Amino acid sequence: MSEILSFSAALRERSSGSHSRSEHAGFMADLLRGQGSREDYIALVAQHYFIYDALEAAGERMRHDPVASVFLSDGLTRLPALEADLGFLLGGDWREQISPLPSTRRYVERIRQVSATWAGGFVAHHYTRYLGDLSGGVFIGRVMARRFGFETNGIGFYLFDSIADPAAFKDVYREQLDTAPWDEAERERVIDEVLLAYRFNTELFEDLDRARAAA
Repeated sequence: MSEILSFSAALRERSSGSHSRSEHAGFMADLLRGQGSREDYIALVAQHYFIYDALEAAGERMRHDPVASVFLSDGLTRLPALEADLGFLLGGDWREQISPLPSTRRYVERIRQVSATWAGGFVAHHYTRYLGDLSGGVFIGRVMARRFGFETNGIGFYLFDSIADPAAFKDVYREQLDTAPWDEAERERVIDEVLLAYRFNTELFEDLDRARAAA
């Protein structure tokens, strides 16, 4: 008799291939292998700024939603850290130096679109970004610190000082996914949106690769 997977386990299993394709995209793989430059890293931080600006604005709108609000935690907030990182990496006029790539604009538009009317869609993007940040993101921060000589300035995005035990936090988050009041059809919609979020991430890395080649 086959074991019945929890929703969080099914979500992780169904998205594992997309997750792997995203994290092994050429741009990110090069950065982690030490082949990317400091400018490549800065380009990634800049695109993250636009994504998290949209995601965290959506989170503010979702604070009173009975489903989505359960997943919100101030300890996850990344935008102030991204702003500080960009100030360190680019200087005080960093806002004038960055602009969203086409894939980032599509990603941001999708976050805004689903978060206007659909709690499950917001949670899908929230899950994809923040649980990834608490997993592989912590590793990426360590690699970038070694590669470019950062201590905390420049990699604040990857530091979750307010979350003492990321593994326990992720366990609670997955329990919240399992108890969300979604029927089977809605769970399928959420999984599809997570897969779309991973596609946006992959397209972003492809865009960053093209921008790097054109520089």
